[in-house]
Amino acid sequence: MKLVALIALCIPSMADAACRQALALGLDVSGSVDTAEYRLQLDGLATALNSEAVQELLFLQPAAPISIAVYEWSGPEDQKLILPWTTLTGPQDLNKTVTTLITHQRSEAAPTTAIGSALLTGFALLSQQSHCWKRTLDVSGDGPANTGPRPQDIANTAMPDGVIVNGLVIDASNDAELATYYRSYVIRGPGSFVEVAGSFDDYAAAMERKLLRELQSIATGALE
Repeated sequence: MKLVALIALCIPSMADAACRQALALGLDVSGSVDTAEYRLQLDGLATALNSEAVQELLFLQPAAPISIAVYEWSGPEDQKLILPWTTLTGPQDLNKTVTTLITHQRSEAAPTTAIGSALLTGFALLSQQSHCWKRTLDVSGDGPANTGPRPQDIANTAMPDGVIVNGLVIDASNDAELATYYRSYVIRGPGSFVEVAGSFDDYAAAMERKLLRELQSIATGALE
């Protein structure tokens, strides 16, 4: 029997809950992200969500589905909601989500990198989902903050209770410096982690790895 099927059988007491996990994803669209990289990022997220392994976990408990929201960010005043909170109750909802991502077109925004503002935007979104068992913010980026409030200056008190922040770093130089920066200043909460993509071409695979880790954590936590 597959692990996810075993988990589903072992947690019937949670079956009536309204929301298993709220997942907000913030995508870096600052000036360092060119047009091709922009498409690789959105299409990579769509590809990761559409993978068989991710879908198996997304639809693990139909009575307690996962909700996701996606936004893009750059400067302090440039955060744009691409996908409002969407409950993934089945393949039809996922298909609509994927279509939204792959058809979305880039809009004009500041070229700067305001990670602190991106965090605050994600916190505001997740504050709308207090009924969910788990609330997770994912911040993707290819560089450190260079404007707006620094991520290290965003107090944990600004974060809704129980929220976990993970990072997906696009590190083309493979020097681990950006991953260290994210571990030091961006991610927060018990079990938070940084996933690394060696380039935008590797973004889809890195996003799938990250989603599997996040989605399995809520299932395994419930089992334990």
